Amino acid sequence: MNEQNGASHLNDAAAMPPEKLLSKPVALIQLIVFSTIGLVMFFIPFTIGEKSTILFDHGATYLVNQQHTLSVTLLFMLMIFGVSKPFIDGSWRKNLTHKILTAFKVLGLVLAVMYITGTAPAFMMETDMLPFLFEKLALPVGMIVPLGALILAFLVGFGLLEMVGVLMQPIMKPIWKTPGASAIDAVASFVGSYSIGLLITNRVYLQKQYSAREAIIIATGFSTVSAAFMVIVAKTLGLMEFWNLFFWSTLVITFIVTAITARIPPISLFDNEVDRPTLDYERGKRLAAAFDLGLSTSRRATDLKHILWSNFRDGLIMAAAIVPSIIAVGLTGLLLAKYTPVFDALGLLLYPFTWLGGLPEPLVAAKGMSAGLAEMFLPALLLSEADMLTRYVAGVISISSVLFFSAMIPCVLATEIPISVGKMVIIWFERVVLSILLAAAFGQLALYMNWIG
Repeated sequence: MNEQNGASHLNDAAAMPPEKLLSKPVALIQLIVFSTIGLVMFFIPFTIGEKSTILFDHGATYLVNQQHTLSVTLLFMLMIFGVSKPFIDGSWRKNLTHKILTAFKVLGLVLAVMYITGTAPAFMMETDMLPFLFEKLALPVGMIVPLGALILAFLVGFGLLEMVGVLMQPIMKPIWKTPGASAIDAVASFVGSYSIGLLITNRVYLQKQYSAREAIIIATGFSTVSAAFMVIVAKTLGLMEFWNLFFWSTLVITFIVTAITARIPPISLFDNEVDRPTLDYERGKRLAAAFDLGLSTSRRATDLKHILWSNFRDGLIMAAAIVPSIIAVGLTGLLLAKYTPVFDALGLLLYPFTWLGGLPEPLVAAKGMSAGLAEMFLPALLLSEADMLTRYVAGVISISSVLFFSAMIPCVLATEIPISVGKMVIIWFERVVLSILLAAAFGQLALYMNWIG
């Protein structure tokens, strides 16, 4: 029976038309032009109307400010889709975590309706509560994430990502204790999204190409929020003027922290056994191999509309899932921070490190940064009015801590990667401590050199 099935699959494969490929000259032009568009849109600031920022942020700002009614309408459509999806596909029943997250999404939509209709209780309508969450966070996120996903297609869809992956292979194993192939995973996670990164990581782990330890290093160290979300953090903290410095320094600090946590418990104690072939390139051939892989990827990228729509759709799905949660979890976190000692207690554990880092108000900073365990945006929300050094460190923490309960931790639990909630909380604490010390040191240097300020 198996042989017959195998023969049938071979016949099917033989009957399939050959894969359509672009010619090499056209693919090369496509690789250069589209990758350049992505790099320009993401990393080169333009001044429009006395505001200097990257291009797609200008577009999102226009929607939020000049087309406010339209953006609010689009946001509610996103939230309704995000709230209804778990009930339509039945994912809310999967486990307790999914049920809790679905409840938060429903609550987020209810809170948004109460805000728009002015029926929320007075303490929720204070300027630093629902108005701030809806106008300064949910609306920009709802517009930026889909637009950012669309622009990311130019960075990840036409060969540039694969080229970077091959070029990074020699440094992955010695620095991050992961195989060379994980370079693509790491870059995809950072410029794409943690959900896409975790999907890749889980798939490769199930194929037994990653050991348990390697999968955990990648999941807890590389699967950050996307570059589009970094724009939201930078906007909230008033750092967009220094976008390139913030982006690249955060990337470097995040990966340094990952290199350290890969070598200490609990990650270092996980099983590292794996049986896979060793892939290597001859000396002097790596650049050629990177170019060949990038070109071959570009040759297969024959359907521009499909690539753009696929990325835009992923951005819409992510925004729909996270915006209601941001409002509900964000409000919960802000209320806990304002009216309870929960984050004061957790902040005491971080206080020695914010003090060592020389932050002007170390206890306030520690309290704000500890809130990142609940939701990665909370440090940016709680410290948005702080001094420049604290705002910069808070921005880095929001990205480099990687793990948070409103989305990332449940996503990891939904995979087959063998790590518990308790160990993820320990890894979160280690990452925050290391990030505070590194970001504070670099922030002091940046202030001294007038790179920020």
